[in-house]
Amino acid sequence: MTQPKILIAREVFPEVLALLERHFEVDYHASDALLAPEQLTARLADKDGVLTMPTERIDAALLAACPRLRAVCNCAVGYNNIDLDACTRAGVMVTNTPGVLDDTTADFAWGLMLASARRIVAADQWLRARQWDGWKYQGWLGQDLHHATLGILGMGRIGQAVARRAAGFEMRVIYHNRSHLPAEHEAQCRAKWVDKLTLLRESDFLVLMLPYSPATHHAIGAAELAQMKPTAYLINIARGGVVDDAALIEALQQRRIAGAGLDVFENEPALDPRFFALDNVVLTPHIGSASAATRLKMAMLAADNLIAALTGGTPPNLLNPTVKN
Repeated sequence: MTQPKILIAREVFPEVLALLERHFEVDYHASDALLAPEQLTARLADKDGVLTMPTERIDAALLAACPRLRAVCNCAVGYNNIDLDACTRAGVMVTNTPGVLDDTTADFAWGLMLASARRIVAADQWLRARQWDGWKYQGWLGQDLHHATLGILGMGRIGQAVARRAAGFEMRVIYHNRSHLPAEHEAQCRAKWVDKLTLLRESDFLVLMLPYSPATHHAIGAAELAQMKPTAYLINIARGGVVDDAALIEALQQRRIAGAGLDVFENEPALDPRFFALDNVVLTPHIGSASAATRLKMAMLAADNLIAALTGGTPPNLLNPTVKN
């Protein structure tokens, strides 16, 4: 019996490759370099499925050129790189990898909060430049996290994991979502729902956990930043585009907010170069889930989704269940 053909669009762990090779005829792009759109289309022209990363764009034009394609399995929670509606119309199953990265990403949010408020990155750079000539009582003063107000915009699984960690810092936790969490979840997180304006005005640390969509594009822009405290920090580990980067840069330049910790950007990796001149922002290259254990779990889950999709099963993380196998 002929095995289905798949493309692995980026370099993956050997365990993932070995698993997929037991089930499929694999075309493996064994590189972390992004395939150009025309290269991706050409490689997928005779494929039944593809394992993608958040960087591969799957749209209607690609689907039209790849009529055999039956499954797109994204190695990420977010899937704004995939036109879900176009895939559904074309009868292509789409999956993601939720759950396995929640704690790792939540940990990273706290890393950005601490690094931003306590000026860890700037102090490290200053020390490496050999500018330290002695301890000073008022040197490198930052802000405390303990007893501060943590605000979370987008209280899904990762947002709740961030909130649960706040108990150790004895923080007040407020959040805004389209809907209230169940009472038991609010109790576990020690969190209170507030309207968006209250969230902006009262948060000392505002963590963004919104999925990106046209509805959330620039959910934080100049008007929202103007409502924040001048002592507040903005932490974005969601997606680029949720924040209007130009407006944020202006707010940081003018010290209208104290600082920011950013793992995602508009037009990444070609982020706005004005960020680099700022000393009140911590910048990281979209690594919120980047622990070895978690990235392996994500890729294995994406592989499991792909195996189920192309061997008659139901993928565990199917995003468009109206598409039948």
